[in-house]
Amino acid sequence: MYRIKFLILSIMFISLTACGYKPSSTIIKKLFDDEIYVEVHVDKVEPENAPFVQDEMNRLVYTRFKERITNDKNAKNRIYINYEGSRFRGVSYDSRGFVTRYRVNIYVDFKMHTKKGTITKRISTITEEDIQPSSTKSSKLRIEAIRKGLEKALDEFLAYASVKGAIIKKKGKKGKKSKK
Repeated sequence: MYRIKFLILSIMFISLTACGYKPSSTIIKKLFDDEIYVEVHVDKVEPENAPFVQDEMNRLVYTRFKERITNDKNAKNRIYINYEGSRFRGVSYDSRGFVTRYRVNIYVDFKMHTKKGTITKRISTITEEDIQPSSTKSSKLRIEAIRKGLEKALDEFLAYASVKGAIIKKKGKKGKKSKK
């Protein structure tokens, strides 16, 4: 049994390394120089979320890239994030007609300028949360739902950007080969 597991794991390891597999974080890192500037615009319809959204997006970008966030003058890379707002809809009701679970749609536009080019994408994410009897708990859950939606949107954009970055990189290699 041990030999079979070892054999299967060995085959998986060899196949992943032999085919040139690279994690998306490696590809994203190669798209960027050292410093990143992040600018977040928040929909005027939700001004109460503006400071939270800006801080949360900066935190998410910092934790994803493990790079320094800097001011506009020093940055060689820029990410412009336009938070278009969130929409809450009830999806589950109790016997008296009160909402017990809601769905949150988050809308975010991304535009990223790097040394390799510009990548843009509009992303909408969906999260679902329960409503608690306490208004304080419900308010915290509302903020948490927005946080989860923003995190999903950023992760989706980074996956999209890593694929686009790999394509840009391959096009660059093809162009160099054809010049020879």
